[in-house]
Amino acid sequence: MIPYFAPPSLAIGPLTIDPFGVLAAIGIYVGARLAAGRAARQGLDPLPIIDFLFWGVLAGILMGHAVHLFLYHPEELRDPAKIFKVWEGLSSFGGLLGGLIAAIVYFRKKRLRLLDYGDAWALGIAPGWGIARLGCFVVHDHPGVRSDFFLAVGFPGGARHDLGLYDALALFAIAAVLYALARRSAWQGRLLPLLALLYGVQRFFTDFLRATDGYSDARYLGLTPAQYFCVLLVGWGAYQLVRSARNARSRTDPAAGPAVDPPPATP
Repeated sequence: MIPYFAPPSLAIGPLTIDPFGVLAAIGIYVGARLAAGRAARQGLDPLPIIDFLFWGVLAGILMGHAVHLFLYHPEELRDPAKIFKVWEGLSSFGGLLGGLIAAIVYFRKKRLRLLDYGDAWALGIAPGWGIARLGCFVVHDHPGVRSDFFLAVGFPGGARHDLGLYDALALFAIAAVLYALARRSAWQGRLLPLLALLYGVQRFFTDFLRATDGYSDARYLGLTPAQYFCVLLVGWGAYQLVRSARNARSRTDPAAGPAVDPPPATP
């Protein structure tokens, strides 16, 4: 069992630096650098990834806070001022959704195809998100149900699963798989759908371990908002992988007929 710990925040004048914010910032930086490096190795211009970073983070914070309030904890809307306190409550899936919307708009304005950068995004997002999830772990803001599992954390009042830790471990494992497959030509252009599929499946099932007592997330027909996002992720990832496999087969199998390039897809 992992002992409960609570790293203190650091106050510098009016500024408070907390462990979650530090790890989230490191995750964003590492993810962006890895994605830009991969894009450069693919012969793509890495600057759009770096230039997009500010807008992606801003959209992610705003959407992440909105999803937290309107889907996860609508009871907090009894205080309308909460809407403007974007630093109080963020949903990771909301942040992902905000970043995705901003990326679609940004890359279209730049006349770039977003999915051309798919492998680069995947190889940056998985480890970067994993680091950010370590921030969730150190502040223990995703408690699970009570358990004596060896990776459970000794929360005050009894040991529980800590889903921030599980998510971080899963994302690092997925990142290892993606980096191994990135060396194989057969997986070029398929890493982002694979990330969506693997993470979506993992998160869907681990969310059943989420606590239902205390400050718990809302459920809709027995599922958390994250689990509905996971269904979309898995569906999109599976669809893209199947379509990619069919296109590859049509290019190599004369019996499959002439290869027809699909129209540009928007994730």
